[in-house]
Amino acid sequence: VQLAESGGGLVQSGRSLRLSCAASGSTYMITDMGWYRQAPGKERELVATVHIGGSTRYADSMKDRFAISKDNAKNILYLQMNNLEPEDTAVYYCNARVQTSIEGYIEEWGQGTLVTVSA
Repeated sequence: VQLAESGGGLVQSGRSLRLSCAASGSTYMITDMGWYRQAPGKERELVATVHIGGSTRYADSMKDRFAISKDNAKNILYLQMNNLEPEDTAVYYCNARVQTSIEGYIEEWGQGTLVTVSA
């Protein structure tokens, strides 16, 4: 499975941005997909995930402003980010959990897309 993010950029505080992540390869093996972010000098943190069945999970601090969705036909994952704040500045990474065997999983990551929110 390969992941390619797009949609990052420079945006003013209070504006919106939508990130996309195109999955290719053995996408039928994906069980979960999600977005993580890493701000300068900080550890990578969860933003949101979506299970193949449709259930979603969000970081508490972002669930009111961010929305994760997936176009299963196109194998594209989205992250709609509203009312952005300078604290949202980070590299955003797409993640896929890939089932390789009955009990085996691997994690795949995209290269990341930079989101910069100016005050």
